[in-house]
Amino acid sequence: HVGLNKEEESRGRFAKLRIRGQRLRAFIKKVKPDVVVAFCHKANYRAITAALGTGIPVIVSVRTDPVGHYDHWDDKFQIPLLFPRAAGCVFQTEGQRDFFPEKVRKKSRIILNPLNDKYLDVPEPEKRVKEVVQSGRIVDFKNQLMLIRAFDRVHKKHPDYVLKIYGGDSGDGTREQLEELIAERNAGEYVFLMGASDSLEKVLVNASVFAFSSDWEGLPNALLEAMALGLPIVATDCPCGGPRTVMKDGVNGLLVPIKDEEALADGICRLIENPDLAEQLGRKARDICKIANGKAVFEQWQDYIESVCK
Repeated sequence: HVGLNKEEESRGRFAKLRIRGQRLRAFIKKVKPDVVVAFCHKANYRAITAALGTGIPVIVSVRTDPVGHYDHWDDKFQIPLLFPRAAGCVFQTEGQRDFFPEKVRKKSRIILNPLNDKYLDVPEPEKRVKEVVQSGRIVDFKNQLMLIRAFDRVHKKHPDYVLKIYGGDSGDGTREQLEELIAERNAGEYVFLMGASDSLEKVLVNASVFAFSSDWEGLPNALLEAMALGLPIVATDCPCGGPRTVMKDGVNGLLVPIKDEEALADGICRLIENPDLAEQLGRKARDICKIANGKAVFEQWQDYIESVCK
């Protein structure tokens, strides 16, 4: 759309969405599924619209923090117009659910993300290494900049510990900012950007602390995976309540306020300095495997879908 003004760009986007909606509607009429399950923002609206008048129920699903993602000008009329027409809605957290109208909340259910099987039943490490780790995309809202600043404080007290951040580059410029901060603080010998890994269940499991620093999330898979591995965790209590949904402060991890560098550093130091507490929290965190394994999550979805299709 080079050279087009905003109005023309907007018309172009809506035209594409309309065409996709028409194709989906034709597909639904042809296949006649028992139910349509939609994931993600625009797909939710498209599925509801495409199924109107067909008699086929639609379940929508919200997978991110609604604040900033479902509060644009067009959401303000699409949500009250379309979401109540869905047969049901699946949320990951209460914070997500409570953002939406009461009609939507009444017919909704909260279901966790399923863990990949490779994170289940991983043996406890015989000995933890002096590493603080994080996994997840290198992206601004995960606030790895704050994590590095917080770890700088930790390193002053515990110079034998290192920070390893695993995750692919999102391309939003955050990685370059992290590299600049590492250079600025002369932290290259104790802060490492490890890149993406397909073997996180192997490289994370013997770390001393998993540090989660996000400003917001939906229900972060990286946090669930760290819990399944039994890692001692300190996590920001970020909206829309993902960490709080699966963690209880002082029981299976430590929760700290978002954007609080000092609190994050203090939490990491507390786990380093109290290894018995850290192991106790990590072992309790492993209980997430009982409710977020693939079979358990599948059964919850199956139960909900069957209740909607009655």
